[in-house]
Amino acid sequence: MAKKNTPIHTVSQDMIERCLAKAVAQGDIVNFQFMFLPLSPLRDDNTEELSQDKYAYLLAEEFETSDKTYLEALGEIKRPDIKSFIQQQLQKKAGLPQLPASCVLQLADNAVRLRKYTSAAQAYELLRLRRRMQEEFFNQADAALEKGNIPKAVRGYRIATGLSYNYAAYPEPMPSVPNYQTKALLLHALYPQKPEDSVTTLPLEQQLKTAIEYLLLDGESASRLENLSQEVKIAFITELVNQIDPDWEEFRKRYRESQAIVKQLNTLLQSRESNGKNPDNNGLTLMEEIQAQQAEVDFEAIPELLLGRKIPNGEWWQYLKELAYVHPAAVFFVIRQFVSRDLEIILPPIIQGSPLVQALGLDTV
Repeated sequence: MAKKNTPIHTVSQDMIERCLAKAVAQGDIVNFQFMFLPLSPLRDDNTEELSQDKYAYLLAEEFETSDKTYLEALGEIKRPDIKSFIQQQLQKKAGLPQLPASCVLQLADNAVRLRKYTSAAQAYELLRLRRRMQEEFFNQADAALEKGNIPKAVRGYRIATGLSYNYAAYPEPMPSVPNYQTKALLLHALYPQKPEDSVTTLPLEQQLKTAIEYLLLDGESASRLENLSQEVKIAFITELVNQIDPDWEEFRKRYRESQAIVKQLNTLLQSRESNGKNPDNNGLTLMEEIQAQQAEVDFEAIPELLLGRKIPNGEWWQYLKELAYVHPAAVFFVIRQFVSRDLEIILPPIIQGSPLVQALGLDTV
């Protein structure tokens, strides 16, 4: 029986260049690498058709083709030597194809500009430039700090830490990614038996150190800032929070609203803690104390208000994880609190006189 020939398709050189230029312009190392692999629809020896809907994301649209970054990427790809190299790699039959180094570097720089730091980390790592670029951004950031340019310094540190790599990953090293949720749970792992046990009431210098390490996701990088004055550290954290969380102002409003509820309970909370009452004791719980005083307080409204939405049957740790995802810095200004034998919530404590709290607009009004 005669062997049935596999239909072969071709993709025009112009279309190949346009697709690759889009990935470079968008700083997308995943798509760029994929287009060189054996399963790529750009290869003539593959039965996959670029015209299929599932590959629409690779195509450059009209609005993209007029973009300056795209045109610069396309110009690089059209260079005769780069064009020839790309053709060779797309026709390669054995072994993994190589990527054009100048295009990968351009892609990495675009990824940094677009704040796609994990993509930039992968691209720089392919070029064996990641550590060098990371140190360069740190140096630029430190220079900005010396000149008092806090916004530029924070941007530099965010880029540099964004280029970090997890060498313990298997089967190969991978870029580090934001993991605020897990770190938030670690910060609040132990129930505070006394007010000073909470992360919200740490001595100022310790709180600043912990906050910088948490927000930068890298203790080694944070150590570069240890010798700064408290004033500069507070300014750095404030700018870092605003850059990481563009919706911080909205959270700040909800935080203050929830504080208004907590203020009703503050005297009872302090009394309960000073008397050593615990939900497991036979004495009245906080909820029972309040009910005895006929106070009508919806405790579960507090975490809902902090997060901005309700988690059906949500536990305190679920609210904390979600809050850490949308407002990473928020976890430094909430505590765990039992309000009955069966109900534990997160709530904002009333903190007086903290310069960090004041700088972030979370002080009690």
